[in-house]
Amino acid sequence: MNVIEKLNSIKSGEMTAKENVESFIKVIDENNDEINAFIELNYENALKQAEAIDEKIANGEEVGALAGLVFGIKANINVEDLIISAASKTLEDYIGSYNATVVDEILAEDGIIIGILNMDEFAAGSSTETSYYGPTQNPAAMGRIPGGSSGGCAAAIAAEMCDISIGSDTGGSIRNPASHCGVVGFKPTYGAVSRQGLLDLSMSLDQIGPLANDVSGIALALNTI
Repeated sequence: MNVIEKLNSIKSGEMTAKENVESFIKVIDENNDEINAFIELNYENALKQAEAIDEKIANGEEVGALAGLVFGIKANINVEDLIISAASKTLEDYIGSYNATVVDEILAEDGIIIGILNMDEFAAGSSTETSYYGPTQNPAAMGRIPGGSSGGCAAAIAAEMCDISIGSDTGGSIRNPASHCGVVGFKPTYGAVSRQGLLDLSMSLDQIGPLANDVSGIALALNTI
């Protein structure tokens, strides 16, 4: 099912948010060591978020526009209490002290953040081979590059490790890996999405944007962030 169908299934109670998270945990545990899309995972918090969403649905309470959908976030976008290293040894101990605006917007609409995604160091690359955490593999063609710099974002979508990922794009860093991995990536018009909380490569060019398996996921994310 696509993202919209899954969202409707969760809201109707046919599928639970916890089941959605658990399905991705299984895929990540089975494949991430080889693909190296995620460099930090937050299963405990993701499951807590899912349980809270399921409780609201069971009680007939209103839930957000992203209820139960699972997100991965590029390692240069601040998420409170997670390591935001921009894939560099220099920042390996930097723990986000606040959420980027896009992260707050996702959480406000009951999106679930499962972890942090690999990238080229400081977003200066197009292959996701320069990460301090090692290169990311292309799930569509193992042994080949996933593109970059948001290679972890594209690989996670291609490997079905999350519903939507959030990356950043200076001169192709969302669009390039999306094309490499056979997924959809979108760079919004400059200023359309807040850059607050982004460790940017180029202040005048960078934009935060979504990656997903189809355009419906892109549209849903853009309506929120």
